[in-house]
Amino acid sequence: MKNKKGYFGEFGGSFVLPEIQQELNRIEAAYKKLKKDPRFIKDLKRIRKSYQGRPTPLYYCKNLSERLCGAKIYLKREDLNHTGAHKINHCMGELLLAKYLGKTKVIAETGAGQHGLALATAAAYFGLECEIHMGEIDIAKQATNVAKMKLLGAKVVSVEFGQRTLKEAVDSAFTAYARDFEKAIYCIGSVVGPHPFPMMIRDFQSIIGKEAKKQIKQHEGKLPSAIVACVGGGSNSIGLFHDFIKEDVKIYGVEPLGRGSKLGEHAATITYGTKGILHGFESLVLKNKENEVAEVYSIASGLDYPSVGPEHAYLHSIGRVNYVTCSDKEAVNAFFVLSKTEGIIPALESAHAVAFGIKLAKTLGKDESIIINLSGRGDKDVDFVLRKEGEAK
Repeated sequence: MKNKKGYFGEFGGSFVLPEIQQELNRIEAAYKKLKKDPRFIKDLKRIRKSYQGRPTPLYYCKNLSERLCGAKIYLKREDLNHTGAHKINHCMGELLLAKYLGKTKVIAETGAGQHGLALATAAAYFGLECEIHMGEIDIAKQATNVAKMKLLGAKVVSVEFGQRTLKEAVDSAFTAYARDFEKAIYCIGSVVGPHPFPMMIRDFQSIIGKEAKKQIKQHEGKLPSAIVACVGGGSNSIGLFHDFIKEDVKIYGVEPLGRGSKLGEHAATITYGTKGILHGFESLVLKNKENEVAEVYSIASGLDYPSVGPEHAYLHSIGRVNYVTCSDKEAVNAFFVLSKTEGIIPALESAHAVAFGIKLAKTLGKDESIIINLSGRGDKDVDFVLRKEGEAK
């Protein structure tokens, strides 16, 4: 699927300054060596089990499933990871790599704050300096995560240009990294960016699908009819999808439709994007009439990115994954439904997958099952949702 130049079909690659490319070549070589090192594998397994809390459970939503009278709904509980989301899966791996390379500092961007929180946690664990770039608007929306990052010792840089959200945070973080790459490593927060990041993050996140595949067989004695995950940059979704790609299982990636299909009102890149280059890689990109990167929007800060991981663009191009959309309204409704029926408050990002999963379950039989990746918990979103929607419905 990926050739030596870091492409997935026609998507991927690396479009960076020569000096940065040399550094990325060193990172790739170190990663390829390290991922086969028994000591690295043992250390990562130990961290995942004793620190992160893996394996995360596959939970059967009995109340919700019986209410819908359709397929059995299972949640892959990535919200039960330490720090409350899937992001720590790759952060611990990236920082093990950073230590191997002799780096003393990590630089990253964050949208909803879950990647920033996970990286700040990993930096504290490994004793590394940490700098997180975050859009001013997202800082206001995700104040609790920002406070946690600072408590953990991270420097949070407020990005106050452009839309002041995730794209600008990536712009700012890449600029900082270009000035400091000799002592720092860029720890990208999704399966985006120049090669080898999409490959590396995919590999670290693939633990989600590996576990889910084994667990559903224990529950049901067979594979699910379908699996579902939200897609922004695409790390949680590719993590679930990767081990099911060659199986006879329908796969759905759920993009944020936001307020509607008008450009600037959503962040549904695969649905509405065209081929382009952004942040050092080639993929689908949302563009305006001037062929510039368009403004994007989603109620979920972790999904409002104007591109998507190159492997997702490839899987779309060959028709292996079905990419669908979910509006803000549908996601918020699912946020309340899951909370009230199962006692589980999902992140707004994950609520997009839950919303589509509910619709899908109604079309399937009771002898079928689906897995929804619950990529994060909704603690960070409760105050925002209640301010926006009023008291709990």
